[in-house]
Amino acid sequence: MTLQVTYLRGIKKELLDYAEKRRAVIKLADDALHISKRAIFAVHRDDMKEAKEKLAAAEALLKQIAKKYVKLSEEGSVKAAQEEYVEATLFYQFLTTKKIGKIMGMTISSKVYIAGLCDVPGELYRYAIKAATARDRESVTACARMAQDIVGELTEFNLTSYLRNKFDQAKAAVQKIEHVVYELSLKD
Repeated sequence: MTLQVTYLRGIKKELLDYAEKRRAVIKLADDALHISKRAIFAVHRDDMKEAKEKLAAAEALLKQIAKKYVKLSEEGSVKAAQEEYVEATLFYQFLTTKKIGKIMGMTISSKVYIAGLCDVPGELYRYAIKAATARDRESVTACARMAQDIVGELTEFNLTSYLRNKFDQAKAAVQKIEHVVYELSLKD
């Protein structure tokens, strides 16, 4: 009886290499997530130039992961970063073009896109609060309409599990925006 040490050492090397690459991916994904959050904050401050720069930086990191670490692109940290990037990009799209659509220049899975889209009504709610404080009725109404459109379209999907929870959060955000619209109407 002999233990095949050479074979075991090969497995050890493979597992250690994987762990090292995984740590690198987690770091890059965390950076992309953080930068995407900063893009959202820039949009809330109406600093679209900074938001655009942050989105480009986050996109570059996500593309780096996809290119260099193909086998690790399904890691949870990568999905979370992609989801935050989608949310930031769609929120930016809305405020700069009044439209929300496909994200160009990067491949995003349908599930990640829907998860990010479900988070947009929450950002629209926060933006509507800011607009209501400034008595900007037009922006509040636009935010409410877009949030309602998002939830209305997503109602047609058969979302389950994680995406169903995200959808429920989107519906709650729509109700909050509707309350803001109502409160603003009382100020007339």
